[in-house]
Amino acid sequence: MTPPQGEVGRQTVLALGVSQLVGWGVTYYLIGALGPRMVADLGWSATVVHGGFSAALVTMGLVSPWVGRMIDRHGGRPVMAAGSCLSALGCVALALAAGPVLYYAAWIALGVAMRMTLYDAAFAALARLGGRGARRSISQITLLGGLASTVFWPIGHFLAEAFGWRGAAFAYAGFALATLPLHLAIRPGRAPAEARPAVAAPGDPAPSDRVPAFLYALIVTLTAFLASAMSAHMIGILAGLGMGATLAVWVSALRGIGQSAARLAEVLFGGRMHVLTLAVVATGLLPLGFAAGALGGEFAAAAVAFAIVYGSGNGLATIVRGALPLVLFDPARYGALAGRLVAPSFLLAAAAPVIYAAVIERAGSAAALYLSCALGILLAGAAWELRRRYLPAAADR
Repeated sequence: MTPPQGEVGRQTVLALGVSQLVGWGVTYYLIGALGPRMVADLGWSATVVHGGFSAALVTMGLVSPWVGRMIDRHGGRPVMAAGSCLSALGCVALALAAGPVLYYAAWIALGVAMRMTLYDAAFAALARLGGRGARRSISQITLLGGLASTVFWPIGHFLAEAFGWRGAAFAYAGFALATLPLHLAIRPGRAPAEARPAVAAPGDPAPSDRVPAFLYALIVTLTAFLASAMSAHMIGILAGLGMGATLAVWVSALRGIGQSAARLAEVLFGGRMHVLTLAVVATGLLPLGFAAGALGGEFAAAAVAFAIVYGSGNGLATIVRGALPLVLFDPARYGALAGRLVAPSFLLAAAAPVIYAAVIERAGSAAALYLSCALGILLAGAAWELRRRYLPAAADR
């Protein structure tokens, strides 16, 4: 049965949830599973190999406004379906790459594909279908997406062991193509127009107000910067603090558990919490996690707290990234506005692994955590200011 216009529908939510699990696993987390084998086989430096992933993130930022407009205009179904095909093509090109030109071209194609298929595209598709009521659907699809590394890092490791990294990349292309029917299952159409009040209510930002746009962009950009840095260096940071290499891997894996657990709690119990309040909670957890991590070399419990608390904050921040534009801006223009505002987050995220590598090399792992804690405090301050300015007076009653 087709859901009423303005409702997302369970089929679409399930399809997007599964596609996020697969999509993140075979694109964003590919370098984590196959990168070391690429370095060994191709004979290139780790900087050159990982530079392809950075090129993909830069590409995501450059095409972000365009992809957002395409989703506003045509819906998530054709855009995300095309992204499935481009993801498969990028993985095939990567598997065939023998030199830097095709290698980097493959990553650039994957960068475009990631922007067309991952969270920001899915959030825009849901906003187009559900309007301001899309928050719950946004939370639900992140539950499966948050497990992508947990599922596909072992899969990638097994495939690379059995068939080499090129064989694994070919298999990833098959997985990517399998998301095509999931994206074709997205219902066409859009939510009915939601009229804004003729006079802005107290705490409701005027459409021309640039302050909420700046604060939102600051939150998503710094969150993405920290997420990229931790994805690249979390294991190394814990090892640099004195933790054994194997234990550092297992403790770092708890990040995904904290991430999915926090998202599940939000789905089950967070419906009555305004998203502006959720933003404060999410960003407030980040500096707490990093502060605990600074003690991780001496106390294993502190390292566990670091992984779980940081993972929880990052998991909730993903929901905030998707849901905040629903209350700050016109949902009918979600794709274009969010596409433009999140573009800097991809560009800065591309630089995060290199910046943190330099900090760790020159000042040590503890300094990287102190830097992260300072950025987390700045994030929490931005979220608090956003809530102070724009939370409707009746929201928490």
